[in-house]
Amino acid sequence: LVDAQQARRILDRLVGYKLSPFVSQKIRRGLSAGRVQSVAVRMIVDRENEIRAFNPEEYWTIDGKFSSKKSFTAEFYGDEKGKISLKNEEEANAILTRLDGASYYISSLKKGTRKKNPAPPFITSTLQQDASKKLGFRAERTMKIAQELYEGVNIDGYGSIGLITYMRTDSLRISEEAISAAASFIEKTFGAKYLPDKPRYYKSRGNAQDGHEAIRPSTVSLTPEKVKSSLTAEQFKLYSLIWNRFVASMMASCVQNTSKLEIRSTVSGQPEDEYCVFTASGYSVKFDGFTVLYDLGDNDEKSKLPDGLTEGEKVKNKELTKTQHFTQPPARYTEESLIKTLEENGVGRPSTYATIISTIVKREYVERKSKQLIPTELGEAIVNLLKEKFKNIVNVKFTAQMESNLDLVGEGELDYISMLHDFYDDFEVNLQKVKKEMDGVKIQLQEDITDIPCEKCGRMMVVKTGR
Repeated sequence: LVDAQQARRILDRLVGYKLSPFVSQKIRRGLSAGRVQSVAVRMIVDRENEIRAFNPEEYWTIDGKFSSKKSFTAEFYGDEKGKISLKNEEEANAILTRLDGASYYISSLKKGTRKKNPAPPFITSTLQQDASKKLGFRAERTMKIAQELYEGVNIDGYGSIGLITYMRTDSLRISEEAISAAASFIEKTFGAKYLPDKPRYYKSRGNAQDGHEAIRPSTVSLTPEKVKSSLTAEQFKLYSLIWNRFVASMMASCVQNTSKLEIRSTVSGQPEDEYCVFTASGYSVKFDGFTVLYDLGDNDEKSKLPDGLTEGEKVKNKELTKTQHFTQPPARYTEESLIKTLEENGVGRPSTYATIISTIVKREYVERKSKQLIPTELGEAIVNLLKEKFKNIVNVKFTAQMESNLDLVGEGELDYISMLHDFYDDFEVNLQKVKKEMDGVKIQLQEDITDIPCEKCGRMMVVKTGR
């Protein structure tokens, strides 16, 4: 473990101390390039390039308003041959013409139940993502408030108490003591039916260091309401989020009644085996379970179908509406989605995500615009230089592989000196080669060129950054 920590520090310094002066020399003074931050900037730049290269494609949908005892909406799916994608208005009009004067009946109705399980308690990365999504907090701010809750707050009647467990963790482990405390709290507050059949245990990711428990309230009986008067508004919001997520993670599943139906059209005078199909699905909650405390916020079905529909029943069509759509480019990264992607790709450690994001914004490689992270010209110039000359440094898979190797060092399966040689020997040779190739080359940024002509040579003045 000590070797793995040393190897990580040495790697970060080799990349930072060797590459930063080179990048500063070639683009602008005072720049830095880091082992993980460069990959994060690359992801943001790549996404921007995808957006620029995106060509929207047109498609159409047809929605039908039907009624039996109550009205509901169903979407056009296809015909007797299968699913149909409508690419333009002519194709949508052709379907509407085909449905002229049609009558409709429910050709199939499937009913079932499904269980939704609670999300596991928070680890560092999921806390940052959820606080960004639900509270609009930046990762740095989330960690600062979590630090305050962890270090201790003066609670009326209790004195100074650390309200949550350690907030830099990648483990989903929960102590037996906390599991049984949560179970008795849930039974007392909500009733025995809100407890799962057996206590829930969550499995951490394979590469988790597992040094701390998941993030949870240190004393589950201190509900957010009990401590509200002693906390700032921000502390209260974050503590509520952590408390609700933890208690919900120990509760019974939510049970939903689901229904999915197909509606077929029949047109008099046309063969029975020629028809159009509309589909609709919906659900109702049979037992709310953990959602009394913590909603996962993914209620994707827009229609709740009315009760009492039966297979074979005729339904009335009130109207058919055609709508034009265009495919959308991939969304720009937000803090929440960047952290999620870094974690999914195994790049960096959860405890470093907040620092990475604040560094790349502070250094003006990336700017925030209404939650979105957009690369600056400077950020793109650095990524393009590194992509061309140091492929591995900004390669997501290579960086993730390095994290795996560091884990192997931590497990005693890989010698850290040989691991460093594997990286450094090639890197140093490449660095010297690139320095020679680019001797005397300076990358000029558009953003540095002013509209003031020089009185000596007539060219436009440029902004220089230096001491």
